[in-house]
Amino acid sequence: MKARIANYRGSFKTQNNLQVILLAEGVSTKDAAKKLLGKKVIWPNPRGRKLLGKVTNLHGNSGALRARFPDGVPGQAIGATVEII
Repeated sequence: MKARIANYRGSFKTQNNLQVILLAEGVSTKDAAKKLLGKKVIWPNPRGRKLLGKVTNLHGNSGALRARFPDGVPGQAIGATVEII
């Protein structure tokens, strides 16, 4: 399943580069998003390497997901497409 990285998780004064918010294609409800918890997320960077993360929790009530990457993702990943497997 494909998803898009919407932004980092953060607040008004801080941002957490290890956690990102994902918007999965075809997922618009909280119940549909619950089925994706625990799945792996792969982001292929421009150099061809693949960063591996994990869907950890829901974000809000409209089907957004939170994913955690052990080493974080760079700013160029925002707006990029990832694969949820």
